[in-house]
Parts: sequence; structure tokens; C-alpha cells
Amino acid sequence: MARNDYDDPEQDESDDDAAPAWRRHLLTAVLAAIGLGLGFLIPYTLYLNHQVSERFGQLQWQIPTRVYARPLQLAPGMAMDARTLKTELDAASYREDGGEQPGTYAREGGRFTISSRGYIDVDGRVPARRVQVVLADGRVSSLRDPVSRQGLKAARLDPARIATLYGQKQEERRLVRLEEVPELLVTGLQAVEDRDFSRHRGIDLSGIVRAVWLTVRSGGQTRQGGSTLTQQLARSGLLGIGKEVTLSRKFNEILFALILEARYDKRTILEAYFNQVDLGQRGSQAIHGVAAGAEYWFGRDLNSLTTEQVALLIGLVKGPSWYNPRRNPERAKDRRDYVLAKLLETNLIDQAEYKRALAAPLGVTATPGMAAANRFPAYVDLVRRQLARDYPESALQGAGLTVLTGMSPSAQAYAEGAVTATLKSLENKRRPPLQAGLVVTDVHDGDVLAVVGGRNVSEHGFNRAVEAQRPVGSLLKPFVYLLALAQPDTWSLASWVDDSPVTVQLGKNRRWTPANADNRSHGSVRLVDALAHSYNQATVRVGMKVDPERLGDLLRVLAGIKAEPNPALILGATDQSPYAMAQLYQFLASGGEIQPLHAVRGVLDPDGKLLKRYDKAPAPAQEGDSVAANLIGIALQQVISGGTGRQLLGDGLGRLQSAGKTGTSNDGRDSWYAGYTGDHLAVVWVGNDQNEQTGLYGATGAMRVWSGIFTRLPSAPLKVPGKGLDWQWVVGDNATDAGCPGARQLPFVAGFAPAYSPCVIEPPPEEESSSGGWRSWFGLDRKPEAPRQEPPAQP
Repeated sequence: MARNDYDDPEQDESDDDAAPAWRRHLLTAVLAAIGLGLGFLIPYTLYLNHQVSERFGQLQWQIPTRVYARPLQLAPGMAMDARTLKTELDAASYREDGGEQPGTYAREGGRFTISSRGYIDVDGRVPARRVQVVLADGRVSSLRDPVSRQGLKAARLDPARIATLYGQKQEERRLVRLEEVPELLVTGLQAVEDRDFSRHRGIDLSGIVRAVWLTVRSGGQTRQGGSTLTQQLARSGLLGIGKEVTLSRKFNEILFALILEARYDKRTILEAYFNQVDLGQRGSQAIHGVAAGAEYWFGRDLNSLTTEQVALLIGLVKGPSWYNPRRNPERAKDRRDYVLAKLLETNLIDQAEYKRALAAPLGVTATPGMAAANRFPAYVDLVRRQLARDYPESALQGAGLTVLTGMSPSAQAYAEGAVTATLKSLENKRRPPLQAGLVVTDVHDGDVLAVVGGRNVSEHGFNRAVEAQRPVGSLLKPFVYLLALAQPDTWSLASWVDDSPVTVQLGKNRRWTPANADNRSHGSVRLVDALAHSYNQATVRVGMKVDPERLGDLLRVLAGIKAEPNPALILGATDQSPYAMAQLYQFLASGGEIQPLHAVRGVLDPDGKLLKRYDKAPAPAQEGDSVAANLIGIALQQVISGGTGRQLLGDGLGRLQSAGKTGTSNDGRDSWYAGYTGDHLAVVWVGNDQNEQTGLYGATGAMRVWSGIFTRLPSAPLKVPGKGLDWQWVVGDNATDAGCPGARQLPFVAGFAPAYSPCVIEPPPEEESSSGGWRSWFGLDRKPEAPRQEPPAQP
């Protein structure tokens, strides 16, 4: 176009200058913005880098301290039945699934094939193995290796987890190294969640663009994930990024991902992901990591997961609540099948395995495969008390320790069931609300097998087994007689004791005149009968001769019991807990060994190294202690065969040949029973928290709970050792022949049996007629026997 002569050349120059001016202003603004951005971004990035160093650099998670029951030891001849073995296996999360894979078993009647898991016990690592157990007549009849068919002397099964001691966060986690994660899980996760994981540097720009485009195209109805595994790890909580969907959170997530990729290799990031990923929630417990997830959903170890279970675990990463297979099985199956398709698409599985896995069930256990935080509050309370001597609470919580206890899941289950059923059966309108506390122990080593702290067995709070201090009544009588029998030149089970009214001078013109529970006197009775029938008057006479001071000393030595050594102590005038009485009776049940009871067997550090062991073998019983304890055991067997505990025979428990003692406090406020077999001791208290009268005796309250336990719990009969004892038939004060009329067989300390006197049988008087007359036809010529006096079943 030709230039117009009238155009102003100065105007043209002004236009040429205007364009660079606005460009300069824009450039200045952009540079200023970049400067401000860098001024903010650089220090902010340095701050985030510091956060990564603190929270991620050391890779330190808060690992809960886990509490385990005792491992089940099987051996030929031990008492065991199918119901109890199944209870033990179920408690340890074994599955009836062929018995080939670790953590499974197969059953054919009384034959079990069990594949155990490896674990670490107080004496080191116990490898996984398969065993075949055959049960018959309430015992293990054989124990074999199912492959070699060789017999085994013993086998141990890995224990059940019974509690978890968390730190500040209720997080369930099991740390694994990357090489411990199944290859299909490692490659499958990347195939589904982040195919470019090995190539990108923290963020996947193409994935982000694709996610935005799909979201926009669907009008916001569909959200497509564009986050890499590194970004998911950044927002998992490990680095403190919230999960709410905001621009600031996404911005932080991207920066964190870039920093992580710049500072750490892919292996470290992937291993952290597998230990941090959120895979579920049980109440307040957050399930983190693939190892904990495998246990929670399938009750299995990682290395035993099937293809379909791996696929479901990968699918749960997207949303464990939304795809919860226990609540939403159809939704979970759709997600699992989607993952299986991705595994097939990326050639991680072949067509045959895809079809098999697609048709398989979800394989999820009906209940979580791990223990609740604390299913057994009374037992765990005892564990905490014993650990407190060596570990402050802060050193236990979240410390990743392993606490190995002596709990028997079957004994605990049977004890809880017996308390619940018995107290319910004893309820009536005239009786106040009943409570109970009990302790079951192993007589061989002092392990505490079960603890029940109240009728609501899952209730946290007051632990009556340990904290309830109640008058023990006649439970102390065996220890009065124990002191007497420790003087074999003066006392024996055959000694005669006067059970007539007795008065004891207490000083300052005070007298004590105890009476028998049946308000009757029984004359001269043998010592064994005075104990079996729990005669107060006879016991006081013996107790005053052996001295209450010595009784107080004995209680302190055997159980740490501090009691005022006055005459009333002879009849149990001291307040004690069931646990204290279990410690006292452990001396008798063990045959005279001083065995400190322990709920904790040992503590391992996070690497499985033994920190402290509590189940050391007790010192053997001294010969004198053993003989005296066994004499008391024989006398306490008479409590069941013909004394205050004879109702146990009616319950079908005569096969156990158990020894026991009933106890009742004044006015029937407290009911006690302590009894032991060849394997177990159980001490039970039943009463009322307000100390109101219950109307229960030892035999009608606490002994009913004891019976409920041992009706179900397999236990060996009590066979009192005969070493140091001399059994003799006695009549009056002399040993005699077995066939002598009225002769009774009783044990004596060897060397202290009474002198022998031959039996003299006087011939019957001659009758006038050889036929005996008509009276003999009906037996009317026989002399009537003196009636046997037995008080009602009471203390």
C-alpha cells in the first residue's frame, strides 16, 4: 500500500515504540512472578526435602508389640481330644484346607494332618513342618511325619496371637523386605497401578493428562487415577500429606514424589510402598502393608497367597473400604477379576491360570485373620503387670517386641465358658448379682494357662482374678495339715484328732470358740478325715499345736502372702486373690516344688532375639517337701472320693482322680474351690462385688465352675508318686493285715509307719440252732453297723 502523504511520520514512530513497551511490561511481570515463585518454591522445596529426610529417610515405622499364646506341644500319650485340638488350631488361624500349605490342616475323624508355620520361640527358631496326629480315648495315640511315616517324640505348633500393644497410632503392620514379597504381587501391582514405574521420575505426565481428559469428557462423572506409586506413597500418611482432594494437597504430593525419586532408588520406594499401603480397617486398627493385609483378609502368610488372592490384594489398594470383600463381595470380585485381566494382558499369568483364578472364590476368611487389640483383657492385664517389673509401658507400646506367654487358648475358652454358664445357672431372685475370678495353671512348669477376671469375660477394668481380695476360708486348711505332716514322728494321716468344741485364749479376756459348719462335733477322727470333711474344731486343734506363726511364715515363703499370724488364720481369716491362692496351691500341685507362676515366658526384640526369659525350670523339690506335699495330695483326693467335693464324682470327673479343697467365708459371702489334676491346677472364686451373702458354699458355687472347665479340658489323672511313702493297712493305732475287719490303707512317711499288730478275728458266738433260726432268713441276726456321719457338702 502506498504511503499517504498526509500520514504523520512521528505517529508511526510512536506505534513502533508502543509494541515493545507492553512486551517489556509483560516480560517484567513474568520474570517478577518467576522470581517470586522461585523465592517461595526453593525454600518450600528445601523444607519438604527436610521432611522427607526426617520421616522417610530412616524408614522407621511404629510397629506394634504382639502378644502370643504358648505353642501347642503335642506328644504321644498326652491328654487331647478332637474338639480341643480344633479349638487350638482355630485360635492360631489354621484353616481346614488340605494340610499341605503352612497354616492348614486336614481332618478325618480323629486323624489330623497339620502343616505348621515356622516361628521363633524362647529357645530359638522352630521350623515349619507337617505332622500327623491320631487321637483316641482322649489321648494322642500316635504322632508321625506323614511323609517318612516315622514316629515323633514331640512337635510344636506355632502359637495364636492373643493381643496387640500399640503405640500412639493403632496401626497393624508387619515389615517385609522386597525380596520377601511374591514376584506376582510386585509385578502385578505395577501392571495395574503404575506401568511406567521403572521409567518415570516420580510423576507420569501422560497419565495425568489422560486422567484429566477422561474426567472432563465424562462431565466429572468418572474419575481416572493418574497418580504413580510414588505419589500414592507420598499421600499414604508416611509424609504427613492429608487425603482430602485439594489443589494444595496435589501440589505437595507432586513435589514429594519428585523429591523421593531424586533421593532414593526404585527398590527403596517400592519396599516402603509395600510396608505402608492401606489395606483395611478393623475398628480402631489400621491395616498397613501387604503382609498385614494378607493375614487380615486371608489368614495367610504372603508367600502362601494364591493368584486370585494376590489379585484381590492388588485390587484393594484402590479402596479397601469400597471393595471390602466381607461387606461387598460382588464389588470385590469385580475388582479382583479386573486385576486378573490386567495380569493376563501383561503376560504375568497364562490363559489357563486366568480361567482357574477367575472361577475361584475370593478366599477371604469369615473373620479377620489377626487378633483383636485385646480379646483377653484379664490375661493381658496379668501380662502387663509381670512385664512392668522390667519394661515401662512406653517401652512396650509400638516397640515391635514379641511377648510369648503361657496362655492355652483351649483352657481360656473352656474357663470363660464355664464362668458364663455356671453363673447364669446360679442366678435367682433371692441371690445378688454374682461375679467370678479364676486362674488355671500348668502344674509342671508354672505357666498361667487361663485367667478370667469377671462374668463379662471381654470387659476391661477390674480384674478379680488378680485384684479381688476376699476371705479364703478353708482353702488354708491343707497348709495347716502340711505343717503337721512335716513332723512325721508326731503326725500322720492316720493320727487321731479331737473334733469336739474348742476354745482359744486370745488375751485380754478374749476367747475364740469356732464351730463346725454343720454345728456338730464328730468326736475322735483321723487327720485325713478331718481335712476331707473340713472340720473346723479338729483343724484349730492341729493348727494351735503347729503354731499360727509357722503358718504365716509358710504362706509368705510359698506365695509371698503377708497375713497376720493369729489363731483365726488357721481357718482362713485373710483376704487374698485367686492368683495368690493359685501360687500357694502350685506347691501342692507340683509335688512340693516352689514354682513362681508366670504369664510371660519370654520377650523377643523386633529381630527375634531373646531379650529376657521368664520360664526357667524351677529347682527340684526337696525330698521332705515332696513327701509332705504328696501326703496332702492324697488327703485332698479324699475330699472328692468321700468329702465335701464328692459331687465331682457325679459330674463324671472321677477319672481325673483329682485333689481339691472347698472353701466358704462366713455367712456364705465367698465361695472358693482349688483343685488339681496330673496336668492342671485351677483356683476359682465366686461371690458378689458388694460383699453380700450369696448362700453358696464352696461345693455349690466355685466348684461348679471348676467342674465346667474340666468336663471339657483334656487333663491327665493325678497319680501321686509313691517315692518316700510307705502304704500300710491300719486299725486303731497299729498296722495290720489287709483282710482285717475295719482295716484302712493309708500312706506314711517311710520309716514312720506304726508298729505291726497281727489281726485277731474273734469267732462269732454260737447259735442254739445250726440253721440260725428264722431270724437268719431275713438277716435279722446281724449286728447293725454304726451309721457313718457325713456332713452336707460344704467347706
